[in-house]
Amino acid sequence: MEIPILQDIIIILGLSILIILLFQKMKVPSLLGFLLAGIIAGPYAFNLISSQHEVELLSEIGIIFLLFIIGIELSLKELITMKRTVLLGGSIQVGGTIIITTALANLMGLPLNTAIFVGFLFSLSSTAIVLKILQEKGEITAPHGRISLGVLIFQDIIVVPMMLFTPLLAGASDNIMETVGILLLKFLILGIVIYLLAQYVVPKVFSMVVKTKSRELFILTVVVFIFAIAWLTSSAGLSLALGAFFAGLIISESEYSHQATANVLPFREIFISFFFISVGTLLNLNFFIENIIYIVLLVIGVVLLKMIVIAATVLVLKYPPRTVFMTMFSLFQVGEFSLLLSGVGVDNNLIPDNVYQYFLAISIISMGLTPFLISASPGITYFLLKAPMPAPVRRRLEHLKKISVSEEESKKPLEDHLIIVGYGINGENISKAAKNAEIPYLIVDIDPDAFHKAKQKEEPIIYGDATNPLILKHLHIHEARVVVIAISDPGATKKIISNIRSFTNAAFIIVRTRYVREIEENLKLGADEVIPEEFETSIEIFTRVLKKYLVPYNEIQDFINNIRSSDYEMLTSLKEKPHRPSLQHLHIPNKEIVTISVQQNNSSIVGKSIEDSEIGKRFHLTILTIKRDTHYLTEVGPDTVIEQGDLLYIFGHPQNIYKLNKELSY
Repeated sequence: MEIPILQDIIIILGLSILIILLFQKMKVPSLLGFLLAGIIAGPYAFNLISSQHEVELLSEIGIIFLLFIIGIELSLKELITMKRTVLLGGSIQVGGTIIITTALANLMGLPLNTAIFVGFLFSLSSTAIVLKILQEKGEITAPHGRISLGVLIFQDIIVVPMMLFTPLLAGASDNIMETVGILLLKFLILGIVIYLLAQYVVPKVFSMVVKTKSRELFILTVVVFIFAIAWLTSSAGLSLALGAFFAGLIISESEYSHQATANVLPFREIFISFFFISVGTLLNLNFFIENIIYIVLLVIGVVLLKMIVIAATVLVLKYPPRTVFMTMFSLFQVGEFSLLLSGVGVDNNLIPDNVYQYFLAISIISMGLTPFLISASPGITYFLLKAPMPAPVRRRLEHLKKISVSEEESKKPLEDHLIIVGYGINGENISKAAKNAEIPYLIVDIDPDAFHKAKQKEEPIIYGDATNPLILKHLHIHEARVVVIAISDPGATKKIISNIRSFTNAAFIIVRTRYVREIEENLKLGADEVIPEEFETSIEIFTRVLKKYLVPYNEIQDFINNIRSSDYEMLTSLKEKPHRPSLQHLHIPNKEIVTISVQQNNSSIVGKSIEDSEIGKRFHLTILTIKRDTHYLTEVGPDTVIEQGDLLYIFGHPQNIYKLNKELSY
């Protein structure tokens, strides 16, 4: 039996693959590849699609998943910490763009309701493109990155009321007050239903599902839940997309939000491609070519208008000039939610076909310009800051540099932390040690029993599968200093190591395995240190044997240090090509870098210079750095005096380090 849509899917996705492969080499976002594929396959070009309606249905599913992801990633806690940027910055940017665009569009002859709707469309920027580029450049935590994030969050929220308000703009009701009243009543009833679901139904259902430890059942439950809420809102006369957004909000504050996002994301990526392809098919190439001059002028006008409003927004938030310019070059484009919203306007006959064609052309061109302008923004910003300007303006800009940013804006995300994969016996002990040492850490585990055990102990744990790259992103893997993989699944361990190395080469990965034979492959994949349980068990057994023979404790410790440094080095010699050649020189046999606290007031060391204490001569050790109170003495020389309470960073043989520690400890 022939299925016509199957042929269309092969054509449009195959075409998308070819275009996106080309775009990736040019550093152009994939989103534009889908739009171009739609343009080529559409009725105004080669007319390759015969099942246009079915493709649009698939795009509707993509919209549902897109709004769900937006809802689930909308953390209320994050909104509170960024409330000034989100609420004030977002309101000024969206409101200012709508007001100015409405006035200009009305002067150009568009009816007031259409002009307002055009203002809605141009007020939104591209969350998908901007955040992806900023993350790749590592600028999401920079001032302009945080402002962009805050404004984009506001835009993602405001698009839902815009979608609901659009039918009213189109005059779908003669009695606006009555329509608004009914709409508010529906919202109230829906809000009560959603609250009851969020409080009493969803947590219990997901808890039962998670206990089954079935990944398939978990995915099925999430998908059914999304479509059920979307169907509920649609039955109430609201949109499917709004229901999906609410479904995301319900799960967003639950313990399973990260894993739900990771599971749904592949569905979103597949189906949302159909949305952008279907939008691309609507662009009339003849219209585009005939009006290319007007389109280019309108693109310039829209970009300048948005940049002016964004500049005003950032100045109101009291950021320095560099941040103003960098943010301008990040948020100037028309976004994917504008494309989504435009469809609602078309369905309600709110936007004429010629205006819609201008809008599509402006959107596609402005999104295409985004990666290039963001990349060039540092150079352009430097040029603009050095350009001559009136003295009063210069003084005002210099004054802005001195205004401090509030705490809520400058708060940095978790960084330089420890990530513990697995909350078994080893994971629990590591977390205790990290807590005692005041080391910031995060735990991740997909086992429901381990997860609930950690939650009862108020541990910072995320429910999720660490083999999934999205879960690793939630853990801020690229900012972590150390990752400890303490799970009993060899296959999952190898996958986690590979995924970590795709994000960062800086994190030090320590892996616990059961057998010595698993060391080689883990090291080749990128692990820095592999500790086999059978090897450590043999050390522990032999240590107890030595104690029974009354071997002195310090000799036992020397034996343990020697066997670990020599035998472990022998085992790890299987690592032919370290994943970080530049750090290969740090893997020095029988040498360690450790910290020693100067507790005991040893008269031969404390109060004397490093040269007079003869630490180098007596112990053959090198002091790299000294931490004194909260300060680090990085310029350590022979005349540097060692004081009681210092923390010494020592390099040398483990046995010699042990001897020095014995003299300086109580």
